[in-house]
Amino acid sequence: MANRGPSYGLSREVQEKIEQKYDLELENKLVDWIIIQSGEKIEHPPPGRQNFQKWLMDGTLLCKLINSLHPKGKEPIPKISESKMAFKQMEQISQFLKAAEIYGVRTTDIFQTVDLWEGKDMAAVQRTLMSLGSLAVTKDDGCYRGDPSWFHRKAQQNRRGFSEEQLRRGQNVIGLQMGSNKGASQSGMTGYGMPRQIM
Repeated sequence: MANRGPSYGLSREVQEKIEQKYDLELENKLVDWIIIQSGEKIEHPPPGRQNFQKWLMDGTLLCKLINSLHPKGKEPIPKISESKMAFKQMEQISQFLKAAEIYGVRTTDIFQTVDLWEGKDMAAVQRTLMSLGSLAVTKDDGCYRGDPSWFHRKAQQNRRGFSEEQLRRGQNVIGLQMGSNKGASQSGMTGYGMPRQIM
């Protein structure tokens, strides 16, 4: 972790708000999913935000996770390093983030490398993993392992096709959002420049 002292004042308040977003129940579900999805014998970390951060901090589990969501031979991260050097660990985290974005996780759902490596925003890490899990369940390509009820399915595209005839008929209909012209008249209107009679 970085050599940062404690924060005070507004910085401390902001950090406390970020830490309040962290969900311990979600952490447990994500840990279970990562262990099952990776398919390796991985030790379950003790509960808590800092333990979860230390467990994921080197990036190896994240890289194994994203690789396990692809068919054999099509893994996005071919070489996973178990180096203890800080820059290698941060590089692996950023490789995971790039692979997650290519997989389909929206850019707004992706955390920054320092959010995990320095433990700045572990709730953002949870959001990224939740989004990744939801995408894996939605794709339903046989690579997802675990309980499908752990994640919500993303909405699927439902394209509709209309014939030329239907499109032409739709141009003649005045939508109810436009209001109605039934019963409208110009009675009682005065011409331009005429003063209104106020009684």
